[in-house]
Amino acid sequence: MLELVDEDGNTIGTAEKLAAHQAPGQLHRAFSVFLFDESGRLLLQRRALGKYHSPGVWSNTCCGHPYPGEAPFAAAARRTYEELGVSPTLLAEAGTVRYNHPDPASGLVEQEFNHLFVGMVQAPLRPDPEEVEETAFVTAEELAERHASAPFSAWFMTVLDAARPAVKELTGQAGGW
Repeated sequence: MLELVDEDGNTIGTAEKLAAHQAPGQLHRAFSVFLFDESGRLLLQRRALGKYHSPGVWSNTCCGHPYPGEAPFAAAARRTYEELGVSPTLLAEAGTVRYNHPDPASGLVEQEFNHLFVGMVQAPLRPDPEEVEETAFVTAEELAERHASAPFSAWFMTVLDAARPAVKELTGQAGGW
């Protein structure tokens, strides 16, 4: 179940996950995590091929939906551990962004009020193959090259652009962010 919200992020109900993503989509709470290594490189993940939504595309470190009533910060830390086998360090809130991104490939719609988080990863990754196909640490320049040549999630640039001020603060602009 997902937490449905109004335009201000106030909870107004719940919906089953797939139903909330079917066109035209229902506005629901989500989170996106951006973790960096000590060199200022961003950790990307390529979503597992078995996922029903956006399989096999590159995206931010971790994203998902809090359980109804779960704090977005707690959900972000929980899912990062579940998907990548690491607990983020220095995880900090980086604002929110609201978007509506249809996915032409699946017909699903990302209609989200997304809570953004930035932090560091300082332990070896242990990705869950049911969730993550592949990972990569990239500089801003490497990300631009990869983004031009490989498929990314529909929401990726929206959430990255919204998180950039916090990313710059966290990394001290290491990695060119």
